[in-house]
Amino acid sequence: MIKVCSLSSGSNGNAIFIKTGADCFLVDAGVSCKQICLRLQQIESHISHVKGIFITHEHSDHVRGLDVLLRKHPTPVYLTEETYKNMPITIADGLLHFIGPNDRVVIDETVIQSLPKSHDAVEPLLFCFYYKGKKISVITDAGYGCDNVIAALRESHIVFLESNYDEEMLRSGFYPPYLKKRIAGPSGHLSNVTAGSLIRDHASPYLEYVFLSHLSENNNTPRLALETFLSIVKERDELKNMDTILTSRYAVSKVVEIQVLTGDEVPGPAETLAFSPPFI
Repeated sequence: MIKVCSLSSGSNGNAIFIKTGADCFLVDAGVSCKQICLRLQQIESHISHVKGIFITHEHSDHVRGLDVLLRKHPTPVYLTEETYKNMPITIADGLLHFIGPNDRVVIDETVIQSLPKSHDAVEPLLFCFYYKGKKISVITDAGYGCDNVIAALRESHIVFLESNYDEEMLRSGFYPPYLKKRIAGPSGHLSNVTAGSLIRDHASPYLEYVFLSHLSENNNTPRLALETFLSIVKERDELKNMDTILTSRYAVSKVVEIQVLTGDEVPGPAETLAFSPPFI
């Protein structure tokens, strides 16, 4: 069984929960230790169950809670060396695991693949989790749909995908021109239209869930994000059974579970390493 949800999503803090079998993982820890632990409790989990925290990049809304969390609950952390050098915290050697921007980590029966993406951070990553024939991809804080974003979408059963801004709201909003340019630029964020287009054009027909993530508080609304996304993906009939879930900056999202392959159908870690999408 796979169980996933967003614990928090937005500029105030990001954290994603992924459970594969008995193993639990976090992607980012951008809200306080207290909130992470409370929200894990809400979904009947506990920080002690987490086998690893995977960090996408060094911006504060993705690492804000990490320092206190590790002091209170020592947990292995996986991130690039450049990301670590640009974070204002020190992680104990026993918990610190450096990974490359094109790397694979095997933890029990789960394979975690990192891929570089475009964002205004030193070495930003997206992550794909493979477990018993299923794939979960976490794609946020990406300036555009590069080849690695597309590779991550392919064959995914669950996707956390950034849908940061509505293009008209950003264009007519109060942000200064330099900030609008940064957000809409190739090292910024994905718009609602881009999110929908990426799923329509590149998702597999067996994609089950999309979590629309990292919605801007000032340049988007949940209604606009959902309506824009659905208006685009409905152009592809294969995706009619896909469920779209909105994430929140204030609360845990809907929790979803999917069944995994069993018996002889299940690829082992070595097979997953051999047949998962190539690095680009």
